[in-house]
Amino acid sequence: MAEELVGNILVGQSGGPTAVINASIEGVVSEALNHDCIEEIYGTLNGVLGILNEDFIDLASESQQTIRGLRHTPGAALGTCRYKLKKQADFERVLEVFKAHNIRYFFYAGGNDSQDTADKISKLAQEQGYALRVIGIPKTIDNDLPVTDHCPGYGSVIKHVATTVRQMACDHAAMGQSDLVSILEVMGRNAGWIAAGASLAKRRDHPHDPPHIILLPEVAFSAEKFIADVQRALKRDKFCLIVVGEGLVDADGNYVAAAEATDAFGHAQLGGAADFLQRLVEANLPGIKARTAKLGIPQRAAVTNGSQADADEAFLAGQAAVEAAIDGETDKMVTLLRGDADHYTCETGLAPLADIANGVKKLPKEWINEDGISMNYQFVRYATPLIQGETKVPHDNGLPTFAKLDKVRVQRLLETYEL
Repeated sequence: MAEELVGNILVGQSGGPTAVINASIEGVVSEALNHDCIEEIYGTLNGVLGILNEDFIDLASESQQTIRGLRHTPGAALGTCRYKLKKQADFERVLEVFKAHNIRYFFYAGGNDSQDTADKISKLAQEQGYALRVIGIPKTIDNDLPVTDHCPGYGSVIKHVATTVRQMACDHAAMGQSDLVSILEVMGRNAGWIAAGASLAKRRDHPHDPPHIILLPEVAFSAEKFIADVQRALKRDKFCLIVVGEGLVDADGNYVAAAEATDAFGHAQLGGAADFLQRLVEANLPGIKARTAKLGIPQRAAVTNGSQADADEAFLAGQAAVEAAIDGETDKMVTLLRGDADHYTCETGLAPLADIANGVKKLPKEWINEDGISMNYQFVRYATPLIQGETKVPHDNGLPTFAKLDKVRVQRLLETYEL
């Protein structure tokens, strides 16, 4: 048994929200209430910014109904950020705040960059001899975290994308006369997991169902091949429905559409791949009507199209994080492990934060068909269990209702910090 560590816990959220990231917070809070060594349960508002600003809320004071309601509430209930801890003073401030509030357990729900931040905070605590257990909770719709089989948030986003494709196909079948090209742009910076998920819209044994073309960052884009693929689809069907990941790159590895601006972590701001393809179609195929649609932020907030399996596993990840920390684990991220049986099962494991930080898991090339624009059965078998079940969202007067935290502030104990 690990030595009992008595003190308070702090949980935060970082990066882009998902339809299920709040379910992980529910898992943390519900499990934390089971352990006497945990005295207070705090949430940091807006990730590491909340730590630097000493802006905490008392999660234990929230009603159990509100905490349970997080299971079906999209967005990040604690608020999020894309702030990067850069200077040593930032890290020193984090430890100063932790010490002032007796934070002994820190849980951070986020993606690649967030796990790197958690790892650095933990290492500094060890250098200073401060007893702190740090566990990362996986979160990203991009599904690109290394080691873990899949990430909470992914199942819900691809369920929404595939549903959208089926609905659009019904519309286009009515409107098209072999002259309509429709381009749907989805998220996915450096990996094509989300775009690949659109392939679940195809019926079994109907390979020519929409989407007719899926464009992935893992496959270098060729304008000539693309136009030929579009022409082939239009000869076969009344329309051509394309799904493109925003991180599409050319043969030189350059994004086909990216703004010059970057975020705090140096990532290019993407968006515009669909417009790029629309211009190509209109320039090379006279008389063809090309339309674009961008799912944008709604795709990661679409809890009404959410996967119950996804929400349950997000809760499980939060719960497992607390259990691991109580057992003495630190510097780890919770992972989701797929069972070996034919029937899908999912358990949790742990992986070193250093193995997760800043890594990217690409879509396996062997899951992409030789045509480069469709997925094979290996991907379908992988992704199908992740979209099972419908998130149970309560409605009031015809519209969904979501949980709202009261956000009772924890008293500040330190001087204001200048960012």
